[in-house]
Amino acid sequence: MRKLKITELNRLSAEEFKSATKNKVIAVLDNVRSLHNVGSVFRTADAFCMEAVYLCGITATPPHNEIHKTALGAEESMHWHYFENTEDALLKLKSDGYTLIAIEQVEKSVMLTDFVPDSTQKYALVFGNEVKGVQQSVINLCDFCLEIPQYGTKHSLNVSVSAGIVIWEVTKRISKQ
Repeated sequence: MRKLKITELNRLSAEEFKSATKNKVIAVLDNVRSLHNVGSVFRTADAFCMEAVYLCGITATPPHNEIHKTALGAEESMHWHYFENTEDALLKLKSDGYTLIAIEQVEKSVMLTDFVPDSTQKYALVFGNEVKGVQQSVINLCDFCLEIPQYGTKHSLNVSVSAGIVIWEVTKRISKQ
């Protein structure tokens, strides 16, 4: 096995990416405070050819050096919007026909392992603040919540790790249909 050079990966250029067919999935960041987490979500969204990233509340927006450190340019290829209130972003997404899914531990949450997305649907995945999670007022607007099963002593994952897991699972399952 020989490690591939970056020139051998046949990746899309930023311009090709912008016109490529996207997975009908948007990441919504609800008051994410770490710029490194924001950059990581941009990079993950680009990797799985998502439609957009919605940045809400205290979540920082590009251009910013700290976002760029982890996004590695994905903040330039990904379509993004800023909303002062996450609720406003969700109301727009709902009116545009998206199914709203908070990634949170709640009563009657759906385990990620049990979720079967419909490839004809559009999804908005809401990821919350590093300490407080997704706001209750935001959860109230969502169609349901997905929970990542965890088996150790900790009850949470870093938001960028959660985003990577959920985005991978949802886009993988959509593309298999």
